[in-house]
Amino acid sequence: MNVSELKKIIRDVPDFPKEGIIFKDITTLLINPDALKSSFDLILQECRKYSIDKVVGIESRGFILGIPIALELNVGFVPVRKPGKLPSETISETYELEYGTDSIEIHKDAIKPGEKVAVIDDLLATGGTAKAACNLVEKCGGEPVLAAFLIELTFLKGREKLKDRNIFALLDF
Repeated sequence: MNVSELKKIIRDVPDFPKEGIIFKDITTLLINPDALKSSFDLILQECRKYSIDKVVGIESRGFILGIPIALELNVGFVPVRKPGKLPSETISETYELEYGTDSIEIHKDAIKPGEKVAVIDDLLATGGTAKAACNLVEKCGGEPVLAAFLIELTFLKGREKLKDRNIFALLDF
């Protein structure tokens, strides 16, 4: 499937999670094996352009594409999670939300100094979470060489927070 066909599969859900928001629902893509495989293959193709040592997936939908990409590249997978979800010593990064802040964590020993890392998530919106994940990789001594997303909501300008990074978004809305 090509990109324009994949875009048509994404379902719009009006007023979710609150009034005025049009939510881009990827579950319609996930239940379609051809669409899922095509999406995976196209993101993997971009990842292969870099010499990646680890894949970081951002909780929780970043796990969906991140784990099979790590397997296909024969590299380790590192989960980035909400606070209190990882069992060993962590490093935390706080980032701004529309109203307030949030945090994500990574295991302190998950990435070795100098490792090249692809950060994977389903959505690039305002860029706060992705920027925080890249910062965590750097705090561990790694180098985030790619931030890859299934969808980018271009009108939210999240790319601006990642301006000095290699960014790939398969679908843009």
